[in-house]
Amino acid sequence: MLQNKYQVIVVGTGAAGLYAALSLPEDTQILMITKDAIQNSDSYLAQGGISVLKDEADYTSYFEDTMRAGHYENNKESVHVMIESSRAIINKLLGYGVEFDCYEDGSFAYTREGAHSTYRILRHDDMTGKEITSKLIMQVKKRRNIEVMEYTTMIDLITNSKTSSVCEGIVIEESSGEIKNVYADAVILATGGIGGLFQNSTNYSHITGDSFAIALRHNVELQDIHYIQIHPTALYTKKKGRKFLISESLRGEGGVLLNSKGERFVNELLPRDVVTAAIKEEMEKEGTDHVYLNISHLPADTIIKRFPNIYQRCIEEGYDLTKEPIPVAPAQHYLMGGIKVDTEGATTLKNLYAVGETACNGVHGANRLASNSLLESLVFAERAAGKIIKEQQREYCRQMQFVHGLTATQAVQLPTEKNTGTQSKEIKNMEETQVLDDYKRYELFRQLIWKEIKREDETFYVRWCNNAS
Repeated sequence: MLQNKYQVIVVGTGAAGLYAALSLPEDTQILMITKDAIQNSDSYLAQGGISVLKDEADYTSYFEDTMRAGHYENNKESVHVMIESSRAIINKLLGYGVEFDCYEDGSFAYTREGAHSTYRILRHDDMTGKEITSKLIMQVKKRRNIEVMEYTTMIDLITNSKTSSVCEGIVIEESSGEIKNVYADAVILATGGIGGLFQNSTNYSHITGDSFAIALRHNVELQDIHYIQIHPTALYTKKKGRKFLISESLRGEGGVLLNSKGERFVNELLPRDVVTAAIKEEMEKEGTDHVYLNISHLPADTIIKRFPNIYQRCIEEGYDLTKEPIPVAPAQHYLMGGIKVDTEGATTLKNLYAVGETACNGVHGANRLASNSLLESLVFAERAAGKIIKEQQREYCRQMQFVHGLTATQAVQLPTEKNTGTQSKEIKNMEETQVLDDYKRYELFRQLIWKEIKREDETFYVRWCNNAS
């Protein structure tokens, strides 16, 4: 049952939000909300895998691959933290029951994707995101201290009424349409990216960048919001709605890109942005709206075993991966920028944190290296939880020192949650919250984000933001 106050609110139930909640102590009262069903996050859709440092000898290579893919605009400290934390994260996932593909001897069956110089990616068939996220959901549901509200939307932040420099909670709209204020000592934003704003995207349509628009309205600093990754290969279709991703793993395992004449026109293992640009150029040259991806030269049983989900989806769309090239086209996929955070997830607003695709700690630079997204989400979600724990312990010690310095009479007179005027404050905040219907709010938030992207990079805006107005 929804309470008025929690210790931590987590907005979003993708891998980052789930892992952040699980990284907090089991006596922490946590509220998690999500705009849709708990499993409907982009993390759940991730196909390729999760990168990991294979051994110490791999560090330099992994670091360089990440930096090169990010055009050396990465935050080196963030990259270091992510790589050094990777093996511990994998071990924790294994402890949660996550299974990765292995050889008969039990050793991990590493794979490789574009811009990786070696095989260092763990996978579960071609549904790695589903495997990880579903196991994290199972763990969250076991925790009595975590309350999950589905079909609930954050429509605003609550900040200190005097200074606006401290986040004190969020305003939510429940599935019934009822709007409420919910308070917390800390708020973690894990709302994903902005794919729902694009006509062609691999993201769920409800992931519309609300956190970024709300952050802009509260003067919370953003970083590199124009660094948006367009994935080279989504299954081409004229149907509306989310586009089905054709994992980079297909190219990592030998798939080649062909133009309408059946000619290969690019090195498929170059970084995503380079391959995307080459596809875009080829389509413009030929006057087409797609190219082809061919992996039919591999044995049919190998393809079906390695990519069962992709194979089945292509069959449903009328294409047989084992016998013919399939049509593909670029689609918006991932946001490297976001709400500016440090390596512990802290934003420029006190007690507000951001993790996962919502956050920008600079780890990806200008372009994300394949299969770094799940790893990055988990590493920095855990660090944000650790920061919150330290802050709460520090605050508890401060309060105890203060109380011990008071007389017994003064201590009894300390304000409590019941007598601090929370109710009147809630009414005041409700009055100040701009209450709009869903469509008007979507349009307001959308225009704020488009304006910021255009301000940062008008060339990208014109070329890819194809439903902007």
